[in-house]
Amino acid sequence: MNLVTNQAATVLIVDDNPANLGVLSDTLDQAGLEVWVAKSGKIALERVKYALPNLILLDVMMPEIDGFETCRQLKAVLETKDIPVIFMTALSDTANKVEGFQAGAVDYITKPFQHEEVLSRVKLHLKLHDLAENLEQKNTQLEQKIAEVSTAYDKLQQMQIQLIQSEKMSSLGQMVAGIAHEINNPVNFIYGNIIHANEYAQEVLNLLHLYQQEYPNPTPHIQAELEAIDLNFLQDDLLKLLNSMNFGARRVREIVKSMRNFSRVDDTGITEVDIHECIDSTLTILNYRLKAKPEHPGIEVIKEYSMLPPVGCYAGPLNQVFMNIISNAIDALDEYNQLRSFEVMRQQPSQIQIRTKMIGDDWVAIHIIDNGPGICEDVKANLFKPFFTTKPIGKGTGLGLSISYQIIVEKHGGSLHCQSKPEKGTEFVIQIPTQQRQQISRVA
Repeated sequence: MNLVTNQAATVLIVDDNPANLGVLSDTLDQAGLEVWVAKSGKIALERVKYALPNLILLDVMMPEIDGFETCRQLKAVLETKDIPVIFMTALSDTANKVEGFQAGAVDYITKPFQHEEVLSRVKLHLKLHDLAENLEQKNTQLEQKIAEVSTAYDKLQQMQIQLIQSEKMSSLGQMVAGIAHEINNPVNFIYGNIIHANEYAQEVLNLLHLYQQEYPNPTPHIQAELEAIDLNFLQDDLLKLLNSMNFGARRVREIVKSMRNFSRVDDTGITEVDIHECIDSTLTILNYRLKAKPEHPGIEVIKEYSMLPPVGCYAGPLNQVFMNIISNAIDALDEYNQLRSFEVMRQQPSQIQIRTKMIGDDWVAIHIIDNGPGICEDVKANLFKPFFTTKPIGKGTGLGLSISYQIIVEKHGGSLHCQSKPEKGTEFVIQIPTQQRQQISRVA
């Protein structure tokens, strides 16, 4: 409400003295204010239920309900509590003034009235009330703007995370898929031919044995060559060599298969996958980090797999979740091992335990547990926030767990939470439904 506008401010005068009502009404009316009157506190309380004045001039000494009680009742109601109240009284002692201010009044006018003083105080408090209302509106608008900016910032941050994740996963997927494709053909060639090479070597050795049986006395030149090459050792070692090559080729094929399985990061649809195969593929890719090193023993992986049905999911992103969480577990254990002696590490080896189980008929739970240093409450409270990391600069972006949370919660409609205490290890629990709402395509 602005006094300079065409709409006049409304003042309610509450007084049981008709003379006072007449004098005040004339004064305020001549100043361009709209005047309402009430002859008692009770009438005033009834009137404000139907229309709200901009200011109230309230007499203290009135029958039935005095001014103090009337003011207290006005301030107890949400609709009238902010209306400024000016007391009118002949009582000028401090105790009465204090009681009036405690009841909620903003000012006092002492009888007998001075017209200029009354008008000046009324206009002042109308203006102050107007300014307070405008300030409150501005604060409300500012809070709305802050909320809008905060929401926009959150959306922008989420978009940045998604763009980073999309680019990261696209690059990783193309790289892994490309490497797997390039390796696959020569590995298949080697693996396929080793079988034949083993058969040919066996046939040649059989033929050599037959020659030895049919011609037990070789010529001096052949005898010398047999002794030079150590034929007995060569026969034994050749078969061992071929078996080792066959084992190595099989191992490379398994790694390539794991890489191809892991690199399904560009899948946009939902596919049915074997969760254990996804976890095993991740472990295969991370195997080099699990092996023993001169400075510490290897990290033991304990798998406790339950019978699980095929799970409908976004295979590539889910693989990334496993990669992020298991990599973090390895990082925590490596950091923990730097604080322990080799003997302590040997007696209390680092372990990562992976358990899977069904929850009811429609949900799968994956528990990934390490026996590392654990996480304090302050860090745990921020784990899934974007860009939060406890790793040194250059060793972590703070996006891994945030992205994992989005993949599990928002993309799969599941849950991801962490259970940890200092010196008690850390456990991440992933829960996802076995079937998503979209149409599922089956993969071999």
